[in-house]
This record gives sequence, C-alpha cells and structure tokens, in this order.
Amino acid sequence: MHPGLIGAIGGSVLGLAGGIVGTYFSIKNTNGPNERRFMVKASVVTWIAIGIFLALLLLLPNPYRWFMWIPYGILLPLGIIFVNKREVQIRAKESGFAAS
Repeated sequence: MHPGLIGAIGGSVLGLAGGIVGTYFSIKNTNGPNERRFMVKASVVTWIAIGIFLALLLLLPNPYRWFMWIPYGILLPLGIIFVNKREVQIRAKESGFAAS
C-alpha cells in the first residue's frame, strides 16, 4: 500500500475517532437535562456542518474548494463561542443563579 494512502486513511480514522470521543464527553459532562439537550442539538448541527464542509472540499473543483476555508474559518470559532456562552447560561439557569 502507498504510504500516502495509509496516512490518509489513518488520519481520517484518528480524526473521526477524536470527534466521536469529543462529542461523547461533551454530552456526558453536562449537568442537567436542558444542558444535555442543548449539547446534543449542538453536536448534531456541528457534525452535519462539518460533513457538508468536507463534502464540498471533495466535490468542488479547484480553486473553488479552497474558498470553503473562509466561511469555515469564520463560522467555526463563532459557533464555539456561541455554544460555550449558551452552555454557561443554561448551567446558571439550572443552578438557580443569574447568568452574567
């Protein structure tokens, strides 16, 4: 087998495994039912969005596929910030404290 193919398959498997483990622990480490529900929804949206991104990277011709990194590079950090802030708000509401 060609070393590049082995690296591509191995990297894909490791990346997918890391995503699955990260998703599992993000959901497992929630504190209440509302937070868990939100984290499941956020995980589903993230998996779908990254799946669409990867499909477009594979299907679009050059140079258009490289333009997909622009929205990804903007929307991923914004999505992370949104999920983290929302999770803090849900935790504060479920614990009885006002969110700041």
